[in-house]
Amino acid sequence: MEKKLPARRWIYDRGLRALLWLCGGLVCALLVFIIGYIFARGLPRITWELLSTQSSVLRGTVGILPHIASTVYIILVSMVIVLPVGAAIYLTEYATNRRLAGLIEFAAETLTGIPSIIYGLVGMMVFLQLMGLKAGILAGGLTLVVMILPTIIRTTQESLKTVPQSYREGALGLGAGKWHMIRTVVLPNAVDGIVTGCILAVGRIVGESAALLFTAGFGTVLYSFAQSLNNSSATLTVALYLYANERGETEIAFAIAAILMILTLIINLAAGLVGRRLKK
Repeated sequence: MEKKLPARRWIYDRGLRALLWLCGGLVCALLVFIIGYIFARGLPRITWELLSTQSSVLRGTVGILPHIASTVYIILVSMVIVLPVGAAIYLTEYATNRRLAGLIEFAAETLTGIPSIIYGLVGMMVFLQLMGLKAGILAGGLTLVVMILPTIIRTTQESLKTVPQSYREGALGLGAGKWHMIRTVVLPNAVDGIVTGCILAVGRIVGESAALLFTAGFGTVLYSFAQSLNNSSATLTVALYLYANERGETEIAFAIAAILMILTLIINLAAGLVGRRLKK
């Protein structure tokens, strides 16, 4: 028979359950309200003209095509630079000085907690003033590389640690070299977590604005990829700030917000789907 709880313990248990359900319901309700409100205000304003043209006073058009292109460009620049960096592989597979490895890991964890506006200020001083680069996709991409590198390192490192040590020992026992073992045994078994971390890093790039205000600029002109590297180019998040705060065009701002919300949902769903598919 099921043992009955004392009345005081039963009330305490039921109260905590009710509190947990209330907190969960509030979080879900807040999420639904934010997404619903943004979609209700923004989706009706999204048109093909908005997505396929650029803003022009002479033509009387309002378009965000340059901002979409700039967002794609900065994702490409950031990920192409950050992916070949093998810091996580070195820390997990090669580092013998644990004190140095621990210091690097501590630095990476510290960097993940720094506000993005500080990255923007440092990027402006280093890449624009010290190195002489112009505000554009290259300077903004380099700033984002510094910002997302600690996240990539930590997620990759955790994925590499999930590979059983027996796999490494078996490959080395069969005569494989260190790098051959990493390339053919360790990385394929950790690829699901690595890819998931990279997709989430892309989501952070898409949603970043503070660091790009100082480095990528506010440009609203459509450039080719090569031209955008050294020309002021506003991404979607920066364009959202411009239309909402500088120009007072809230309807366009909500349309951009809806697009960013859709991209965020797609990126998060893709991260989970790709992670499960690669794990199989």
